[in-house]
Amino acid sequence: MNTELGTVVGYSVRFEDMTSSQTKIKYLTDGTLLREAISDPLLHKYKVIILDEAHERTVQTDLLLGVIKKAQRLRNQQHIPVLKVIIMSATIDCDHFSQYFNKAPVYYIRGRQHDIQMMYSKEKQSDYMNAALITVFQIYQNQDEGDILVFSTGEEEIESMIRSVNETIPLLPLESQKLKALPLYAALPLSHQQRVFKTLENGFRKVIFATNIAETSITIPNIKYVVDSGKVKSRSYNSVTGFETLKVQSISKAQAAQRAGRAGREMSGICYRLYTKEEYNEFRDHAIPEIQRCNLANVLLHIIAIGINDVLNFDFMDKPSEDNINSALKQLVHFGAIEAKQELYYLTDVGTLMVIFPVEPKFSKMIVTSKSMGCTEEIITILSLLSVDNIYYIPSNQKDMANEVHKKFISSEGDLIKLLKVYRNFKTAKENKKWCKENFIHINNLKLATDIKKQLSDLCLKASIPLVSSNNNTEVIRKCLSTGLVFNTAYLQKDGTYKTRLTKQEVYIHPSSCLFGTKPENIIFNELVQTSKCYMSIDFRIGELFVLLLVSTRCHRFGSRWSGFSPALQCVGPVSGRFARSGGCLEVIVEIKQQRRVVRQDIVDINGDILFREFEGLFAGNPLAQPFEDIEDFAHPFDSRNSVNFTFDRIHGFNDFHDRYTFDEPTVADDTQQFDHPLDQFGSLVVVEVAAIKR
Repeated sequence: MNTELGTVVGYSVRFEDMTSSQTKIKYLTDGTLLREAISDPLLHKYKVIILDEAHERTVQTDLLLGVIKKAQRLRNQQHIPVLKVIIMSATIDCDHFSQYFNKAPVYYIRGRQHDIQMMYSKEKQSDYMNAALITVFQIYQNQDEGDILVFSTGEEEIESMIRSVNETIPLLPLESQKLKALPLYAALPLSHQQRVFKTLENGFRKVIFATNIAETSITIPNIKYVVDSGKVKSRSYNSVTGFETLKVQSISKAQAAQRAGRAGREMSGICYRLYTKEEYNEFRDHAIPEIQRCNLANVLLHIIAIGINDVLNFDFMDKPSEDNINSALKQLVHFGAIEAKQELYYLTDVGTLMVIFPVEPKFSKMIVTSKSMGCTEEIITILSLLSVDNIYYIPSNQKDMANEVHKKFISSEGDLIKLLKVYRNFKTAKENKKWCKENFIHINNLKLATDIKKQLSDLCLKASIPLVSSNNNTEVIRKCLSTGLVFNTAYLQKDGTYKTRLTKQEVYIHPSSCLFGTKPENIIFNELVQTSKCYMSIDFRIGELFVLLLVSTRCHRFGSRWSGFSPALQCVGPVSGRFARSGGCLEVIVEIKQQRRVVRQDIVDINGDILFREFEGLFAGNPLAQPFEDIEDFAHPFDSRNSVNFTFDRIHGFNDFHDRYTFDEPTVADDTQQFDHPLDQFGSLVVVEVAAIKR
């Protein structure tokens, strides 16, 4: 259009805006448009919205579809100029989309110009990676000219197959050693990604091993052959355990069509499917929408921020399960981001701050918390690094050297502190390209992280969060990180394995972690990765003092019922408390002490005289149960005068108690009121009565 970028034509992405008041055509991500809808639910500035690649059904896409549909309806009701919507895809479920948008018309446009021959495996493949390698060399030696595209599931798999190709090529006849293996995945440096688009000279052919990044959006020239493993690494969420996991699974028929289509872009081609026709027939027609297999906390936070308070009845194209919705609401309530009023949900002051930041709620919670903990600069640095692809570069032919160099950054405190250490060294080296090359670090990813940090810094100032540094106090940093990853904790068992603290799922430290080979008693992790085992990814250790992690005694109003975590049953670490008889109830006032300073005090009311005697017995027989000499009593709204001080190093007694009793659904005490605790940095507390029945 012969215009300068940012004038008539511009773009806007998460951390960058290249538009102006002159902009008429604007390219933007679905997430960016969703953020605009928070302040402008009717999307007044737009006359036409085009959604491309809608078949991918990402969380953001599905949420945006619901927001746009509501904006259309409200604009019609208010006689505002109509909002036109065009949805495009090569493999979309047309009928489903049409029905959702009130039987919208469907138009078919032929796009492919070249024929594609489909070849299926004659039998099931037990090792699809080995089958892919065999197929590649058969194509190379027996088929006409043309490059090869192999679909794989991830970086590790791709690098492994490239090593195998490079080891095999020297064994071929000299005249047949003209095959160049190239990787393509998101974490690859940009300069390395661009190699796949270059034409090789002297008769060389390319074989490109790629993730599903190559399924859509990009066209790699000279691709004649596609080798489809039929597998993809996909994220799934279990509302029972509360964890998201990455695991390899079969693709859908729509994805298979997208992959095959890569072979017919510039010439007729052949797609080799490493699965039988019978297996293909068993594939789903379309992939399960991401919104039905992910943590919905971020989705629901944005829906509520837009002003849609009845989230349970939001018009999703494919509604997530009620369990997933309730699990996400529970997380947001725990973070103090939302509150419920008669089945409707509203942002709290904390939630209003959290939604300013274009990151997941677990991360925005950390930023908001960092203000009171005095470590905002470090937290936004770490989150910026987590927002980009892997900053570590480990080339297949220099793996041992790269791993050895990376050892200089290892921290005994965990992977997130290691990331912070790399960034600080990068800054000390004045962002030197040579330093990055020598240390096997992705310079482009670090520069992108620097840009993201600048954006987060600006947003912090907007939210009145000063950019304070902890001055290398990494303990404070880890505690602040814990406030967002409160549900992702695991503890060491006697047999040397780990179990998640809330769901007792067996998990393992990932081999790539700083903590691999060590045995810290308590670990917090960013996510779980499912391969041969369930691995904790990006871990850091946390002291026993803080393993309470804000969850033990917090109970909140949740919809029409009460929910929370078993009071004080998950705690470990030096703790003090008082038992007090009050109106037929037993008050357990738990105070967490650190360095002779009480940093938290919570109350749980438990009903029944028998329980009091059981508690007395537990502590009477515990030699560690000695009073704190310097304990300070608080003027507490529910404090009783008739109380007894105690302390112990580990709350094994509580765990034993938990084993012998089951808890009824908590109910509100008659004289209970919600109050803001003077030492509680993370929101309000509610005192509840819990009836316990001996097993």
